[in-house]
Amino acid sequence: MKYIVSLRGKNYEVEVEHGDAKLVRVSDAQPVPSPSPAPAAAAAPTPTTSAPAAGEPVPVPMPGVIVSIKCTAGQTVQKGDLLVVMEAMKMENEIFAPFAGTILQVAVSEGASVNTGDPLLFLQRKDG
Repeated sequence: MKYIVSLRGKNYEVEVEHGDAKLVRVSDAQPVPSPSPAPAAAAAPTPTTSAPAAGEPVPVPMPGVIVSIKCTAGQTVQKGDLLVVMEAMKMENEIFAPFAGTILQVAVSEGASVNTGDPLLFLQRKDG
C-alpha cells in the first residue's frame, strides 16, 4: 500500500508491504491553500468592525470546534450564563459569560474551527 506523508515542506511517498516500509520518492510539497480559506471565508461575512468599538470580545480559550451556540445577538445575559459549547481535545467545554451584559454580535457559527484568542462574540457590559 502506498502512502504520501508531508513533513517540513516535503512529500514522502512510502510503500508499505507486510510491515516493511520503503521510501519511493521525495518531492517538494505543494501548498494547499483550500483548507485555510474555507474557515476564513465563513468568518469573513460577519461584520466585526463596528462591534468591537461598542463591546468587548469574549475570546476562545483553546483551539477547537463550535458545537452549539446558546445565545443570540441582542440577548441580555448574566455573569455565568452559558454562551457557547465547543469541543476541544475530544471534550465538550462550556463557555460562560464573564460579566453581565448584552450580546452585540455572535462572531462564530456551529461547526466552525476556532483558534485560541479568536472572538466568540462581542458583549457590551451592563451599566452599573
